[in-house]
Amino acid sequence: MRTDGAVSDESDEVINRAEESNVHPTQDHDAVAEDATSEAPQASQHHSLKHHLLGPSLTKAGQDAVDQKKVSEVIYEASKGSKFFNNEESKDKTLTTKIERILKRKAQLEKLDLKADLRRADDYIATLELSRDLSQTIVHIDCDAFYAAVEELDHPELKDVPFAVGQGVLTTCNYHARKFGCRSAMAGFVAKKLCPQLICLPLNFDKYTAKAKEVRAILAAYDPRFESSSIDEAYLNITEYCSTYDIAPEAAIAQLRAEVQEKCKITISAGIACNAKIAKICSNKNKPNGQFCVPSDRTAIMTFMSTLPVRKVNGVGRVFERELDAIGVRTCGEIYSQRAYLYKLFGEKAFQFLIQTYLGLGRTDVRPSDEYERKSVGTESTFRDISTKSELREKLRHTAEELEKDMLRVGFKGRTLVLKIKLHTYEVFTRQLTTPKAVHTADDLYNYSLPMLAKLEKEMPNMKLRLMGLRCTHLVSTKKEVGNFFGPAPKQSSSAEDNLDDDGWQVFPEVEFEESARQERLNEMDELERLSQEQTEHQSPEPNNIDFHEPFGRYKTNHLRNSAAKMKKSPTTVVQQTETWSCPICALPQPADNNNAFNSHVDFCLSKQTIKEAVAGHSTLDPRREYSSYDSSGGGGGGDAGANQQRPRKRKALASKSSLIADDRQKRLFFT
Repeated sequence: MRTDGAVSDESDEVINRAEESNVHPTQDHDAVAEDATSEAPQASQHHSLKHHLLGPSLTKAGQDAVDQKKVSEVIYEASKGSKFFNNEESKDKTLTTKIERILKRKAQLEKLDLKADLRRADDYIATLELSRDLSQTIVHIDCDAFYAAVEELDHPELKDVPFAVGQGVLTTCNYHARKFGCRSAMAGFVAKKLCPQLICLPLNFDKYTAKAKEVRAILAAYDPRFESSSIDEAYLNITEYCSTYDIAPEAAIAQLRAEVQEKCKITISAGIACNAKIAKICSNKNKPNGQFCVPSDRTAIMTFMSTLPVRKVNGVGRVFERELDAIGVRTCGEIYSQRAYLYKLFGEKAFQFLIQTYLGLGRTDVRPSDEYERKSVGTESTFRDISTKSELREKLRHTAEELEKDMLRVGFKGRTLVLKIKLHTYEVFTRQLTTPKAVHTADDLYNYSLPMLAKLEKEMPNMKLRLMGLRCTHLVSTKKEVGNFFGPAPKQSSSAEDNLDDDGWQVFPEVEFEESARQERLNEMDELERLSQEQTEHQSPEPNNIDFHEPFGRYKTNHLRNSAAKMKKSPTTVVQQTETWSCPICALPQPADNNNAFNSHVDFCLSKQTIKEAVAGHSTLDPRREYSSYDSSGGGGGGDAGANQQRPRKRKALASKSSLIADDRQKRLFFT
């Protein structure tokens, strides 16, 4: 399985279609076409819409005791009438129509003889059982409220009050804030309605990266080939470590967690199982600062999975969850009773994914992210609505330049070029072409993508865009490598050959579902920023040409490790001398020409007395301002570090920007 999001080119297109049509990646094509021709329900689906508005982080730790009905009402009322609300309502109606089609199709299938489908499912289950591997011990490590935990080290007075990191859109919240229903991927102004005393701090990515390196240094002692899945998450295979030191897995992880807490001053939670899928689920069971283990025994695994809600499985997003709920699948154990219908309702890959989930099967290979095969390289950015030809071409040129930097960094050229746009109405369109040669330079990328943009302009006169992206697929490496004279290594034999790729690694269809669910979260962050932007427009003038850069169709796992170093190469003019910054604590204007003086003022304000007053509601943070620790990360709102090299020339001072000017990494990461 490709855990860094590298999937087949066919899968890339499937995921793109899923994003455009708001379906999970393996929805039956005929069903999708039928849905597209159906009329949406006339009345608003208020009940399902309110649930939908709860967002992608509903299952985050610390939410169990929260009255989610109350939270949904607050979000509903706070966002009603906005473009975000209208877009979510439209998507909810579309999904409702699709579910009606699924139920209609299921009713038709119930009248048919499905013995062949039942045999197909049972044969697949038998085959998978033969491939079950119980010999490995896989661990998923997840730092607890990572950004917030790091901020507490510098501001211990925040430890006992509700606060969050991120302002336009929250990146993470401490556990005090979660008791009010606040969580990652929530608009800041909505969180303030749930918890008026909530304190929101801006991002300081250099600080978080430094702390992540400390944690990784400890992980390497337990598994030198550990796999970083994000800045605060990692997978380890501790089978060899436990054997070498004759220690039980649970004791080894308890030791690791204690070591991290002692040396890094933060806590981590862990899940221990025989594969990565279950390990990730387990790491969320005893948060914060806990661990959970599912024994490497088939009976124990089947028992654990039988009552597990399907939404707890990585790769099942809100859309797929609701579709499964409609046919009576709420827990993984209920997948079995519906096994005869899954293939015809959701397609081959969804069938495989769900059956493997029911059995509690997942990958056991853990390896450094840079060893995964890359299938595409891309970049995209979100901006204020633009429509003129000159603006569109300037944006396309800038996007091509950013993609060139990424292509050079990873050492690839591409034979297929994909252009992606999002209209101001949130509709997404993609166009692609095969180039006469493999390309990577900005000139080639721009020249080959321009005709695609021009064609879209003809198809949609006066179109207004709010996102543009370019991506290269069918990659050709530019690195010098010594070829294998005798050709590729023979494929390893296995009792379940379908679960092995050409290199003998396990292949599970979950990669596409995980990527689709991740894309769902990214889109949510993008749209929530727009909602925050709408709110800010009523309070202060809009800054010009703000780019919210995010990866295009791919989550770059190595981006986080390299971004700090790359940003040092991209000096950014952050503040104009004539401007002032508003203190996020007392809201008084401060000179913007002295970072140290401003930080000293903020530190003074962040006293225990001030915090007490904030909790009591006597002082609040100005949600429209971000202070200079944001500057210390090397610049605002960037994406891949290369993006920061271009954007400053059109960027106003950070101090005058609204709180929605969040680092793009805020959009990609959701911390627990």
